[in-house]
Amino acid sequence: MRGVRGVSNGNQVAQTLDSYLEIAAENNPGLQAQYKDFEAALQKVPQVSSLPDPTFSFGYFISPIETRVGPQRAKFSLSQMFPWFGTLEAKADAASLMADAKYQTFLDARNRLYYSVSEAYYPLIELKQLKAIEQENIEILQSYKTIANSKFKNGVSPMTDVLRVDIMLKEAQTNLGILNKKEKPLLATFNNLLNRNEGEAVVVQDSLFVETLPDNFRRDSLLTNNPLLDAIELKQQASEKSELVAQRQGLPKVGIGLDYAITGKRTDMDVEDNGKNAFMPMVSVSIPIFRKKYRAAETEAQLMQEKYSFQKEETINSLTSGYESVWFQLQQQKDLIELYEAQVLETEQTLNLLFSAYGNSGKDFEEVLRMQQQLLKYEKMKATAETQYQTALAKLNYITAKTY
Repeated sequence: MRGVRGVSNGNQVAQTLDSYLEIAAENNPGLQAQYKDFEAALQKVPQVSSLPDPTFSFGYFISPIETRVGPQRAKFSLSQMFPWFGTLEAKADAASLMADAKYQTFLDARNRLYYSVSEAYYPLIELKQLKAIEQENIEILQSYKTIANSKFKNGVSPMTDVLRVDIMLKEAQTNLGILNKKEKPLLATFNNLLNRNEGEAVVVQDSLFVETLPDNFRRDSLLTNNPLLDAIELKQQASEKSELVAQRQGLPKVGIGLDYAITGKRTDMDVEDNGKNAFMPMVSVSIPIFRKKYRAAETEAQLMQEKYSFQKEETINSLTSGYESVWFQLQQQKDLIELYEAQVLETEQTLNLLFSAYGNSGKDFEEVLRMQQQLLKYEKMKATAETQYQTALAKLNYITAKTY
């Protein structure tokens, strides 16, 4: 017995899956939300790198203040504060680094989405294989039933042979019906990742191509250009800039301004510059004497740097152990696939011999049916092992931040 065993080209599978990955990247709302988070973070840069708004004030003297050149009736003031040199630049750097970290988080979310799509795609191929195997099993059992009926009518074999195959045939038909029902939730899971109609058809390959991977496959890229690690590194750098901001905010701020006083004319006498309006340039300096808040902000930034350092170490450990676990799964499934291929071949040979003997003697039909079910089991187990292998490979690609 053979299920769907046409070996497909590995690139064909990749091209089909890649097209779905592209659709998911464009349509998945969760990924779009992550990108909007990055875009929003970019808007922080101009907010923190701008000077504070200038202050304009107007005052009117209810009782004019008499001066030598006349009574002062109103006063306008305009002032602008300037933070210490480099403060705004440090704030902009910190915000920019945090935005870059958000982008790395978006890249990791995209890679995680690719893994989720792959994880939902391969079971659809497995289902297609299992349905084909079960359908072929039904057809073979139906042929067995016809043969057993014929031999019973000719008095060569007992009626129990017909009943045995009939029991197995009903079981196979029930299994096929269950597999058909299983397709709906699998399609819903896959299509929801692509943000499209749950029942939309998905084109999958007939079988999976299992390649032989070299030792330490993609291990060299495990800790290189990994968005998870890059995001933590950027956050750590942003905290260093925040520490610098805290230090510089604890330094004096300088303000410059201008007062303009409107002066009325004296009517009791004529003096030089009678009624002349007054201009007064001003310089102000803030005195940061309350140091507690600046020290707290600086300590906060230092603690955040320590946090990100520990977080980075933990992530490295997690990625390393994750790689080893996934690599074991790949090797395990590869060994099982080879075992099941050999078992299928030997079981088919045994089945052919048993069926030939049954055709000649009409005996041991129960053994023929048992071997038939053994072959069915190995074919199904091989299809499942191929799916688990590809799923593990997709997880390895996620851990090592493969770009598609």
